[in-house]
Amino acid sequence: MKRTIVAVLAGAAAFATVFGFAASLGVTSDTLGAGNSAVAACQAGTLNVSYGPAYNAAAPAGYRATTVTVGNIDTAASACGSKAIRVTLTGPGASNASLGEQTGTTPSTGSSMSFTFSSVSASDVTGVHVTIAG
Repeated sequence: MKRTIVAVLAGAAAFATVFGFAASLGVTSDTLGAGNSAVAACQAGTLNVSYGPAYNAAAPAGYRATTVTVGNIDTAASACGSKAIRVTLTGPGASNASLGEQTGTTPSTGSSMSFTFSSVSASDVTGVHVTIAG
């Protein structure tokens, strides 16, 4: 009986110690840790994303998501202009697995830009992630 009580107390102490260390981790721009942090957007408006499918007769035949256009970008220097951008096509289903990724730099004029993808089946695409950083 004593061994069981000692084992339970030791386990609880170990759990409390690990939980306490995890709770003390913080996230800042110059440290690595775990947690979450609010990030300011570079623009107030919402980005628009569309993709243009093209039919590919080569095996496996089917439609491909070949061109992805990101629009409504605020390209002012004080906003999202001339910043690093990453577009990731995701799917299928709830897995959110990356099907393809392209990177570039947002334009300093205009309000949209296009990315070219190859061999991404349009029927597999269930989402798109756009990240602008800088």
